[in-house]
Amino acid sequence: MAFVIALLIVLVALIAAFQLTEGKSEKGKYIIWGIITMLAFAPFLSFVIGVVYGTMVSNGWVASIMLFLFPLIFVIGVIILILGIYKKDEKEHK
Repeated sequence: MAFVIALLIVLVALIAAFQLTEGKSEKGKYIIWGIITMLAFAPFLSFVIGVVYGTMVSNGWVASIMLFLFPLIFVIGVIILILGIYKKDEKEHK
């Protein structure tokens, strides 16, 4: 049941990210997606993947894969956020 709640949080965050980025510049989209990736996708998606995979192979220790997935997804979110912060708007160049 806990992984269903975590999956719902991931889906709500995905919908929220699409709604928040509608009509934004590319810089704003990168910033929003980076924050959503770090705060919602990294912890909850790694939990869902770890628990589901652990139950599939019937081994509780396999669920520790989330210890590797969380930092990986979090770093991807940091990279997206940094790209958004340092990206130049095309309106400024014209």
